[in-house]
Amino acid sequence: MNTRIQHIPLDRLVPHPDNPNRMSRANFEKLVRNIERTGRYEPLVVRPCPDRRGFFQIINGHHRCQALRKLGRASAQVIVWKVDDEQTDIFLATLNRLNGRDALEKKLALLRRLRTRIPARKLARRLPQTLGQIERLTHAGPVAQAVREKAGAFATPIVFFVDEEQHRKIEEAISAASPSCEGRTRAAGRAAALTLMAAEFLATDGDRGEKSLHRK
Repeated sequence: MNTRIQHIPLDRLVPHPDNPNRMSRANFEKLVRNIERTGRYEPLVVRPCPDRRGFFQIINGHHRCQALRKLGRASAQVIVWKVDDEQTDIFLATLNRLNGRDALEKKLALLRRLRTRIPARKLARRLPQTLGQIERLTHAGPVAQAVREKAGAFATPIVFFVDEEQHRKIEEAISAASPSCEGRTRAAGRAAALTLMAAEFLATDGDRGEKSLHRK
């Protein structure tokens, strides 16, 4: 597969209609500022457009392309892959999702090192973390200490889709469990409530399993 970097005019790049990746407005603005400040970015991955001769369809790098357009750039650095529709669909489904997880202690050390050179407010304009998150994670107080004591633990996103009725029941259950999770941020409280509900279910389900074994 070709990995040679080429420069292709932005008006020859077209987004894939089924690209599932979305970036928040705040993070997109950070991406724009980082490219504007450094002039560097990861090359886009494209393929020859199947239905427009001379054009290239973006597989990975839709937001980088938008950022370059916003900055008034004429072309983008790209890598051209000659892949069919099936391979393209697989890449679209995986390229933005096959990410590792941060080793917490190393991430904290990196943030603290950056903060010694760059003010937190300015750092927040460049990194995905908010100003509050950066201040909490790099502060030498009890919050940062508690996080460091959990080194090896990861904040892992869980994404699932529910219908309206399922959503209502889940929200009611979280609200019922939340009083047991006071003293946390809202996100941490909801995560703790979901964990508590899962633990209760597993305990109950285990009891049912034992009873079923006894009946046999």
